[in-house]
Amino acid sequence: MPALTLPELFEESVARYGRKPLLLEKRGDRYIPLTYAQTKEAVYAFGAGLMSWGIHKGDRIALIAEGRNDWVISELGMFYAGAINVPLSVKLHEGADLQFRLAHAGCRMAIVSASQAAKVRQLRHSLPSLEYVVMLDPMDQYGPGEIPAADVMFAGREYLRDHSAELQARVASVRGNDPATISYTSGTTADPKGVVLTHRNYTANVEQSTGLLPIPDWYCSLLILPWDHCFAHTAGIYTLMRNGASMASVQVGKTAMETLKNIPVNIRESRPTFLLSVPALAKNFRKSIESAIQQKGKLAEAVFRAGVRVGYVYNADGWRRGKGFRALLKPLVVLFDMILFSRIRRNFGGRLEFFIGGGALLDIDLQRFFYSIGIPMLQGYGLSEAAPVISANVLARHKLGSSGSVVTPLDIKICSETGHALPAGRQGEIVIRGENVMAGYWKNDRATEEVIRDGWLYTGDLGYLDDDGFLYVLGRTKSLLIAGDGEKYSPEGIEETICSQSKCIDQMMLYNNQSPFTVALIVPNKDALLVWMKAHHHDPSSAEGQCATLKHLQREIEEYRSGGRFVGFFPERWLPAAVAVLSEGFTEQNGLLNSTLKMVRGKIAKSYDQRIQNLYTSEGKELCCRANRDVIAGWVNRF
Repeated sequence: MPALTLPELFEESVARYGRKPLLLEKRGDRYIPLTYAQTKEAVYAFGAGLMSWGIHKGDRIALIAEGRNDWVISELGMFYAGAINVPLSVKLHEGADLQFRLAHAGCRMAIVSASQAAKVRQLRHSLPSLEYVVMLDPMDQYGPGEIPAADVMFAGREYLRDHSAELQARVASVRGNDPATISYTSGTTADPKGVVLTHRNYTANVEQSTGLLPIPDWYCSLLILPWDHCFAHTAGIYTLMRNGASMASVQVGKTAMETLKNIPVNIRESRPTFLLSVPALAKNFRKSIESAIQQKGKLAEAVFRAGVRVGYVYNADGWRRGKGFRALLKPLVVLFDMILFSRIRRNFGGRLEFFIGGGALLDIDLQRFFYSIGIPMLQGYGLSEAAPVISANVLARHKLGSSGSVVTPLDIKICSETGHALPAGRQGEIVIRGENVMAGYWKNDRATEEVIRDGWLYTGDLGYLDDDGFLYVLGRTKSLLIAGDGEKYSPEGIEETICSQSKCIDQMMLYNNQSPFTVALIVPNKDALLVWMKAHHHDPSSAEGQCATLKHLQREIEEYRSGGRFVGFFPERWLPAAVAVLSEGFTEQNGLLNSTLKMVRGKIAKSYDQRIQNLYTSEGKELCCRANRDVIAGWVNRF
């Protein structure tokens, strides 16, 4: 019988893999393992400690901390005490965003790391339901209701001496359909919604994921994505745990940037067998690789480019890898791997077999690049409301450009706007039904009824299934560009492709809301354009230099029109006829990217409403309009 709750899943794994390492955390200069059995002892103590502090079944507890051993121990401790975890992103910077989630969930307690403590302290006066704050790290001073985590553990061990049966009774009372977490959506809409995932939602999705991608017990992954996010939570923590594998955490730095810089070092130290990634991280990895090759000189760069090109042809879309005439390239593939690519992989620890990409659409050129160097980057698809895994490419069966095979058991259909199921190859909304589908949105019956109908989850994503059963995800239905004649098109693929192929464009958002033509907001790569301007002797303070730079930027887009290198990639009507060049990028700090680094399209459109409307005027449509020229002029001090 399958495990119906996460404590049952954990207990089964402890019984099977007790002496194996589960958690790896860097202390000093090396990673220290914590076994499954040792983790169980800590979980029991923490869960009992929560009960000793008056936590009851169904109480909500927020967890706001970086990925670390304490994260898993805290969450499992909550489950053993019958509580519900409200995992929150450490990237929540605005007090109102954090306050909304804590208040909406009605959290009685928050468990926080030292770096997050100040945020919660500032809000305590406005959160009457928040009775306790557990500090995972030692603090210089403790305020009212603040408890050191060490005190919780101590109280738990004392409690277990006389009340161990009560802890067992509490965890035994937890059922599969009880809520395990309330995971708030990342804010692409005005009000975040609390996704209620039950214990069975999680255990079912772990079974589905394992069925698609078997995980040997010797596998290890460095969990570089935020642990509060469903992707890392299920595909990382609990899938690894269920299969006896190990998980390592990133060494937390004094700042977010320092933590980010620790990732490459930690990869070499923990030697993962696979990594979970999102497009933004994958792009950074690629830039680092290409930069390192360029520093070795033109010959090394030429060899590298030749090897990548051979890999592109030999691998094709993965489905046809090495087939037909491509078999003739096998000796070259082996040669390039031996003299170059195997050395690059050593920087990833030497054991890395593949990436699984999620969180947003993954540009196919990025997938082909990593495939060529011997670390396939395989696209998956899911959403928080599905716990989250719906489909994935795996080493045994993959097709680049797709989101892979659908997990089983899971019912899926592609529906037209009228709700009718469509055949293979036809585009429509992706609709699913299975045990991994959420219980609903916390305190939001109306929103729940909008997306769950007759047991089917309407994902809001546009896609289709091909004849081989591979799922292709094209983007959010709410993000579709809608032309004046009513025709619709998904912008994400266009945006991702242009940004990945262009050295001069960092970010792009296309816009068309029943208008005569599509327009774009563009965040330029200042460094790349300044290098070009200096090479061509263009002064950013002169109108001539500004216009020349803007035209160079526009040529990157024109490559997708008639006569360009990439003509035919997309219907030309969906390419921008006018562009607004922006002086500031889309970031998490300004609220224009969410926690998974996806654009918050509604907020961007609202923030730049005047620029967008101006693009539909004769003056604003001109590339060298004053607003665009002013952005280039602002770079004078960097020239």
